[in-house]
Amino acid sequence: VSQASENGAATGGGALPAGCIIGAGSSGIAAAKALHERGIPFDCFESSDRVGGNWVFDNQNGMSAAYRDLFINTSRPRMEYSDFPMPESYPDFPHHTQIAAYFEDYVDHFGFREKITFQTSVRNAQRRGDGVWEIELDSGERRSYNALLIANGHHWNPRWPEPPFPGADAFTGEQLHAHSYRDNSIFTDKRVVILGMGNSAMDIAVEASYVASHTYLAARQGVWIVPKYLFGKPADQFRNDPRIPFKVRQRMIHQLIKTYTGPPERYGLPKPEHKFGEAHPTISGRILDRIQHG
Repeated sequence: VSQASENGAATGGGALPAGCIIGAGSSGIAAAKALHERGIPFDCFESSDRVGGNWVFDNQNGMSAAYRDLFINTSRPRMEYSDFPMPESYPDFPHHTQIAAYFEDYVDHFGFREKITFQTSVRNAQRRGDGVWEIELDSGERRSYNALLIANGHHWNPRWPEPPFPGADAFTGEQLHAHSYRDNSIFTDKRVVILGMGNSAMDIAVEASYVASHTYLAARQGVWIVPKYLFGKPADQFRNDPRIPFKVRQRMIHQLIKTYTGPPERYGLPKPEHKFGEAHPTISGRILDRIQHG
């Protein structure tokens, strides 16, 4: 195993490997903290000027998909790091600005900010025959590492329909991917179609419905919609005992959702063709209310 020099490059001979982390979002800083507290030398490269990744609204690197009124759909106790709780002053479902501040505090609390090189991107990473990773930075500088941890996220690259929907080329209205959405002012007095029924689609449809002349929600198939609260408690805080067989838990949760909100088709939504738990559910505390109000 190679010995690491002070700048993190593998130089050969010692006991500890040198690590390279790409990205300082929620996963990147968790990896950095784990290496830091174990005394393993590493460098972390972040293309933006701050930590937080997707949770930094209007992030300098242009990769964030956060919008102005974004709140997490995972409750605070479920999202926080186990060894660094979120402030108790935070609501059950914090705003993106609170999450970004929390990540900043996490880095400072564990003391590894100086290990992060900001405004620096990794242009290329290639593994040599001896297992060492050759990293090329956007400056052209090259460094070598024994281990590479990639934490560049998956929300930065918008995925458009392939192939495009019929008539897309002839459509004269504005086409916008959820990644580029920032606030509902762009929908004022317009006729809006939201394609998809995932978490972002539901959020954006709700926000559009307050200002657009008409809002339509379109999807290939139905989804199960989980409210943020069940019986006055965040839905993801109900105990999910792994000792209970999955099929039993599935039936229990399926029945609970149907009892609490009713089937989606009651609201005019497509009927899901799958049982709860067989596909990713959509979490929304507002979409059914907005549908009920027209």
